[in-house]
Amino acid sequence: MPIADPDQYVAMLDRAKEGGFAYPAINVTSSQTLNAALQGFAEADSDGIVQVSLGTALYLSGNAIQNRFVGSRALALYAHEVASQYSVTVALHTDHCPVENLDDWVRPLIADSIERRSRGLGPLYQSHMWDGSAVPLAENLRVAEELLDASVRANTLLEIEVGVIGGEEDGVSHEINEQLYSTVDDARATIEALGTGERGRYLTALTFGNVHGVYRPDSVHLRPEILADIQTVLGRETGKDKPFDLVFHGGSGSSAEDIASAVASGVVKMNVDTDTQYAFTRSIAGHMLAKYDQVLKVDGGYGNKKAYDPRSWGKPAEHAMAARVVEAAQMLGSAGRAMR
Repeated sequence: MPIADPDQYVAMLDRAKEGGFAYPAINVTSSQTLNAALQGFAEADSDGIVQVSLGTALYLSGNAIQNRFVGSRALALYAHEVASQYSVTVALHTDHCPVENLDDWVRPLIADSIERRSRGLGPLYQSHMWDGSAVPLAENLRVAEELLDASVRANTLLEIEVGVIGGEEDGVSHEINEQLYSTVDDARATIEALGTGERGRYLTALTFGNVHGVYRPDSVHLRPEILADIQTVLGRETGKDKPFDLVFHGGSGSSAEDIASAVASGVVKMNVDTDTQYAFTRSIAGHMLAKYDQVLKVDGGYGNKKAYDPRSWGKPAEHAMAARVVEAAQMLGSAGRAMR
């Protein structure tokens, strides 16, 4: 199926929230990892989300270009072409944009969507994330209001972060401490600024001890009950059941129990990056270590062209990453539930 149009993306999120499951949001870094993600979704019979990070956007444009808008747009155009050959529905998303990169990444992409809409075309990306975790909450929400208004004009969705995600991703890092837990007051301020959908649909990453990457279990203390408490309190105040469409950041390495608890509290999207990166690279490492004397021209030899042909290690790596995507879909409950 083609990449989700705006209405299909909203329908995906509604189905997840009503059905008590969530979609894996797989970070990709290339056409290879994009293809692996699509393969995994198809094998799981799961719809899903593919996303591009801050650093990947630069990487995709080429080392000599270094343009986030160009790189992101190029991958989206490729994705729209290849995704049409699969039987599942996939949305495209940009991940974790800090304040200093709004003008060279997210705002140009939203403007591009507005321009495309003026010509009767759909957006290349269905949603964008504004990461205001490094600025005060008032400033975070002020920027979010502006971006939400622009997103409505672009017919895209906005994702925001309220709280702080620990660990490091693409050079943005935060300590693992008590600041990793969102409060009811944080959530109330979010609704006061952005509403509960009447001003435009948005996704919210409330934090409950989340950490990017994979860490020793004793250094990460997830408290998904925070999400349930916030949904209950703000649900009473707004008269809406689970008023937030929640996102689980830092999902790699989380226990099945914590994931299930978060999904039960209204999580509809969980980011998966570290685990799928490892699955892809571990396969390549196995190939290189097992065939080092074939991929290298040792002692002036010739090696084995079939062993160092990128396809010889690229295809198994895609299969390995796809298998990890299937595992994520099964854990989140989206497997076997693709829209028809």
